[in-house]
Amino acid sequence: MRLIGLTGGIATGKSTVAEILRSLGAAVIDADVLAHEVTARGTPAIEAIAAGLGPEFVRPDGSLDRPRLAERVFADRALLERLNAIVHPRVRDRMAERVRELAAAGAPVIVLDVPLLLESRQAYDVDAVWLVYAPEPLQIERLMARNALSREQAELRVRAQMPIEEKRRLADVVIDNTQDRDALRAQVEALYRALLPS
Repeated sequence: MRLIGLTGGIATGKSTVAEILRSLGAAVIDADVLAHEVTARGTPAIEAIAAGLGPEFVRPDGSLDRPRLAERVFADRALLERLNAIVHPRVRDRMAERVRELAAAGAPVIVLDVPLLLESRQAYDVDAVWLVYAPEPLQIERLMARNALSREQAELRVRAQMPIEEKRRLADVVIDNTQDRDALRAQVEALYRALLPS
């Protein structure tokens, strides 16, 4: 079994690569999906967020006010770090459970889709880190188009993360996503085929 850590910067195309890997037969575990699960209404994480960050981030129905939280944490690094300290350990625990289940079921390739993988690599025992790469100006343009953000809002979100060029230096494999989807798929298919037993 091969365990691959897939990461990227915001709006680099990581989700598209994860989708391609799924279509090729990889078992993909999405940290963002797990983050939504562990912060669902009534979970211990919601209580911890209300206590540690403020009750204004929890709606009257007990659900997380994600838009309000996102707006605040991307403008306040200390708040973002407090949120990560609450959510990330819970996500890692859930992810480890899923890896054990998939490995026991005989999955040949398991991909951990983790946006902040390089920032917390020591917490993930992966065989290799694959980075989906696009330069920062392209990230900003894509994010503005995708999320209908102003340039300033997009820059704040991109710059709240580790710089993409630093991630590029730390990754084991760099997947270039500056061209079209066909070129991206060709790269991913070649990388995936090389992982499979011959």
